[in-house]
Amino acid sequence: MLSFALRRMIALLVTLAVATVLVFTVLEVLPGDPAQVMLGTEARPDTLAALRDKLGLNQPAPERYLHWVAGLVTGDLGVSYTYATPVAELVRDRLAVSLPLAVFALALTTLIAIPLGAWAAARRNSAVDVGVMAATQIGIAAPNFWLAMLLALLFAITLRWLPAGGFPGWSAGPWPALRALILPAVALALPQASILARVMRSSLLDTLGDDYVRTARAKGLSAGQALRRHALRNAMIPVLTIMGLQFSFLLAGTIIIENVFYLPGLGRLVFQAINQRDLIVVKSVVMLLVASVIVVNFLVDVAYAAVDPRLRRRG
Repeated sequence: MLSFALRRMIALLVTLAVATVLVFTVLEVLPGDPAQVMLGTEARPDTLAALRDKLGLNQPAPERYLHWVAGLVTGDLGVSYTYATPVAELVRDRLAVSLPLAVFALALTTLIAIPLGAWAAARRNSAVDVGVMAATQIGIAAPNFWLAMLLALLFAITLRWLPAGGFPGWSAGPWPALRALILPAVALALPQASILARVMRSSLLDTLGDDYVRTARAKGLSAGQALRRHALRNAMIPVLTIMGLQFSFLLAGTIIIENVFYLPGLGRLVFQAINQRDLIVVKSVVMLLVASVIVVNFLVDVAYAAVDPRLRRRG
């Protein structure tokens, strides 16, 4: 297990290094003046020169790259041109919203999808199976921003059970903060739960046809016991992959939902930074989001090995 994790760790570090090169190249080295992009086409030459000097654009590209990577490692992400605030401080404040939202949405996704997919697989070709598959197809087809607006219309405007938007901050108490995240989390979770339920059903159906499950049934186990004790664990391997990818998406891809509900999260920060041409914020936040995807995939690989020892032996 240790050697397996070390090999995956080396692959993670190599991937992170390649990602830093790509992000830096796209935002700083490709044709175009970052200072001109940030200030606009009508900026005065002396203002452009001052900003280039402030951003270090007069230095060679390799030197700027090494300085930026060193800042990433030490936590010094630079200072936002728009907010005049350290980017690390902006990211920390926004993560206090985006990270709990992503975890909340993933928890809802898992609680909905795994029992639903297992229930449909256990009753294959029945009315339950058909109903679950029809519901998940609708969930996949429905855009999450449209679903978010419907949820806000019903539960916030009509029933007045939940707030329609905004975030009071964790200083207001856990319940007011979590209450503000319920509708965004549900809007994010339902489409992802539809995908995960279908994957769970397909994986479980494949596993239920294996010889060891039939042997367990022949030894006297009921269908439910064979499913819970033998089939479910092996069926979870592809499900873990989807869950890892979904968490990365929920953390990095919440721009629309955070704008619908006016949440001061990481996705909204990126959206605002792009609109304001604050490339310092865009570069650092994009790299952090890419790193989150890579790290989550690494954790999924390790979880694979924990669930299925055959993967460790193959390594």
